[in-house]
Formats: sequence, C-alpha cells, structure tokens
Amino acid sequence: MNEELERIIMSAGDLPTIPVVATKVMQLVESERATADELSKVVAADPAVAARVLKISNSSFYGRQGKIQNLSAAIVMLGFNTLKSVVITASVRQVYQPFGLTEKMLWEHSFGTALAARIIAGWTGLANEEEAFLAGLFHDIGKVIMNNQDRSKFQLVMERCYNEELPFHEAERSVYHYSHEEVGSLVTRKWNFPDTLTETVRRHHDFAFSDLNDLSLLHLTAIVALADMFCHRLGIGQRYPMEDLRLDGTKAAGFLGLEEDAIARLLERFTESFENDSNYFTTAS
Repeated sequence: MNEELERIIMSAGDLPTIPVVATKVMQLVESERATADELSKVVAADPAVAARVLKISNSSFYGRQGKIQNLSAAIVMLGFNTLKSVVITASVRQVYQPFGLTEKMLWEHSFGTALAARIIAGWTGLANEEEAFLAGLFHDIGKVIMNNQDRSKFQLVMERCYNEELPFHEAERSVYHYSHEEVGSLVTRKWNFPDTLTETVRRHHDFAFSDLNDLSLLHLTAIVALADMFCHRLGIGQRYPMEDLRLDGTKAAGFLGLEEDAIARLLERFTESFENDSNYFTTAS
C-alpha cells in the first residue's frame, strides 16, 4: 500500500462524495426495513436523479420500455437491490463533471463495463448481477478522480496513449507514482462500499491476490476484468476498437471457465444490449 497516496486521498478536502440520495438509498436498502414509499420519497428529493431513475427503469435492459410512470412503480418493478444500482448510476455521474470529451469517454467505458459485467454475471451465475454491475461501474473511478484533481496531468497520460500508442498503464506510470486502481480502491473505501468491491477495483488488472481461495472475490474480479476487455474490444469509451484483442485464453476467461464460443455469445449479447440501452444511461437528460 502506498501510504502517501492513502494519506492524500483520505484527507483530500475536495474529494467528491457520493451524492446524498445515493447514500440514503444504500442505507435504507441495507437496513432491510425499507419500504417502497420511503425509498420513493428519498429519490424524489433529487429531481434530476428521480428523472434518470424513471428513464433507466423504462429501458429494455429492465424489460419495460415506457410502461413505468412513477417512482413507486419503478421501485416495485426493479426491486430494492436493483434500485440501489440504478440510483447510484444516476447519482455518481455528477462525479464526471464537467462533461467534456475525456469525461464522456470515461463515463461510457464505465457504464459499458458495468453492463457487460451484469450480463456475464447473469450468464455464469458466479456473482450477483447487481454487485457485478456496481463493480464494473466503479472499476475505473480512479481515473475520474485523477482527472478531476489535475486535468492537465491526467491529459499527459491520455496524450501519451494516443500519440505514442502506449498502453494506459504504461503511460500512467510515466506520469504518476501510483495507479488508478489504487486511487479507485481507496475512494470506494472512503465511500463505504464493501471490501469485495474495493478489492475488485484494485485487482481487476493484475489479479494479485494473496489468497486465491476466496472464490467470490476472484469470480467478481474476473467478471469485471472480462467486461473491461469487452469494452476495449468494441471501442466503448476508447478512441478506437481493439478488434484483434483476444478474449478467450485470458486469465479472466480461465477463472470463469468460459471458452471461445461462450465468450462470442456473451459479446454478441452485450453488443446488442449496449446499442439498445446506452442512451438511457449515458445521455444527459
């Protein structure tokens, strides 16, 4: 652990916080005493979030397409755990402001990874779908925080990636003394997300676990890692698609027991879902 990094992140006065609505929804859902009426009142307190929750609830991703007209109906239809994911998604986008090209690409990649992770989790049955969705959503939150804290410095990394065609991690190491995975894990810990999520954010590239016996953590990390590769393969949140990126035979695919045919079908399902539903999650209104 980089103690200097932890001290900087934990003491940063301008570090974004999870919006109040998302925090209250998480607390209510986790209390196991929440009612649909209570949740509806909390969400309605932020009109922008409420509007996005209704919009997302009506996406084909959740099986409705325009049939949900009010928050109470949305909450009943979605269920409390799914509502938590939707509210966090609708709320956390505020962290991506201002919404320029870099922020747009980071958000699209984060949402794409979340969507792919949910699909992979549902297909394999190796992780909870909503937990996978949130882990995918936050896997690159460290990049967002680094960009927010010093855009000119983060832009140097992006320029090296595109001008010199360097992998992101290599360009990142040339500018920073820590990684976006480290930043992301510390930020999600500060936001009081579960240890499983913070460790998935930290290890989704290197799988450097001291204990490989925790299969739930290993599976969740592999799901997010493969979902991340899906987005790179298709160019979601990237300047160009990586059409030659092999997905079968990767460490993530191996941990999930996925062969080439299964990966091809998952990639096809994800492509269709992203094309159908990305506007519900990524557009401003």
